Amino acid sequence: MGKTLFDKIWDAHVVSSKDGFPDILYIDTHFIHEVTSPQAFDGLRKRGLPVFRPRQTVATADHNVPTVDQHLPIKEELSRFQVDTLTRNCNEFGVELYGLGHPFQGIVHVIGPELGITVPGNTYVCGDSHTSTHGAFGAIAFGIGTSQVEQVMATQCLLQSRPKRMKIEVNGKLTTGVGAKDIILYIISKISAAGGTGYFVEYAGETIRSLSMEGRMTICNMSIEMGARGGMIAPDDTTFNYVKDREFAPKGEEWDKALAYWKTLYSDIDAQFDKVLYFAAEDIEPMITYGTNPGMGIGITGHIPETGAVEVHEQPSYKKALNYMGLEDGQTLLDKPIDYVFIGSCTNSRIEDLRQVAEFVKGRTKAAHVTAWIVPGSKQVEQQAIREGLDKVFEASGFHLREPGCSACLGMNEDKIPAGKYCVSTSNRNFEGRQGPNARTFLASPLTAAAAAITGRITDVRELLEEPELI
Repeated sequence: MGKTLFDKIWDAHVVSSKDGFPDILYIDTHFIHEVTSPQAFDGLRKRGLPVFRPRQTVATADHNVPTVDQHLPIKEELSRFQVDTLTRNCNEFGVELYGLGHPFQGIVHVIGPELGITVPGNTYVCGDSHTSTHGAFGAIAFGIGTSQVEQVMATQCLLQSRPKRMKIEVNGKLTTGVGAKDIILYIISKISAAGGTGYFVEYAGETIRSLSMEGRMTICNMSIEMGARGGMIAPDDTTFNYVKDREFAPKGEEWDKALAYWKTLYSDIDAQFDKVLYFAAEDIEPMITYGTNPGMGIGITGHIPETGAVEVHEQPSYKKALNYMGLEDGQTLLDKPIDYVFIGSCTNSRIEDLRQVAEFVKGRTKAAHVTAWIVPGSKQVEQQAIREGLDKVFEASGFHLREPGCSACLGMNEDKIPAGKYCVSTSNRNFEGRQGPNARTFLASPLTAAAAAITGRITDVRELLEEPELI
């Protein structure tokens, strides 16, 4: 019997396996940041242990960093303490740190791929849910808890039970205004925020293969939002061309050797999955969420489901979500006034996202009452945007290009959405208070978010894309 892509990589990294016990899995690269690493470093310190393989540990500051005036001391005391603690720990334990001011600084799941640290066939972990992003390269990547961060620091290995395997296949051609973010929001809306629990997902099909690496990373990034352990996509020429010549990618003979191996990384024809789902690209329209988990999503022209259509045991939480969002059964979101737009996060802050938004907003001006933040995922993305003149396009349209960081994805830094305000966000979670206490979040694609900023309300971006000046 053939093997799935997941099993090929997992089996190649098992150090020890015994029936009835978790496998001991070798980890190729361990990403760390300021939020989930302090306790792990303290654990090593108390036990008198070093970081076992510091060269396979990559650190950056992202969650707590401000996105304006990064050359100045961080204003928020807790944020400043966490970033300073990361700096001290990395110095003490000999870990490379891409901190504020470093040309490689940025969101951990953006810098790994753009620096060529993330490559096919490897295993990656981080004390961060959205580590699944790296699976877009044909790798096994998943988030871990702080105690596991310490485990990897001490041994470069991890105790892990093998998850079940799911394949999600998407075929057909996407229609105008629909992109990778819409694909994943559509899938989650169909299978729920718990539909992938216990599985590692492989995305396949002609629609997935047609996506850029940026699009594939968006898909894999949000695998965790359906409860999955992680997501992955088999590598192909799109992958190899993206990785080639990046800072830390293999070079010369090492590249040729690596490429030969990477080309073997696919699920065999007779590989068995525990579950297979199929979706048609033509069924997907621009998506937007209406509730307080990513599974509560609808097509932009749809209506919020009636409470009576929801499972009886879920109705109390469903009503609570609508109440929090200030919405009602059967309501359409079209023309709903909004206050903020956030384009960024490890889901949609790469140069392709910024280019797409800049092309759309060029010659347009945002609504006067809307605050629009564009936050690049890394220093490299920021500099590339400036070289291409995207900053000037944003400025002319009333959008604020800030400095790299997680920003308004989560209320852990200075970029918070005020209580009661509505934000159309390209981030990955719309939980209560995620973007700040009592903030209200609509998840959407960069295009849909940009359209909302221009009109000041939730808008079907396809109507603007059909305007004569854009044809």
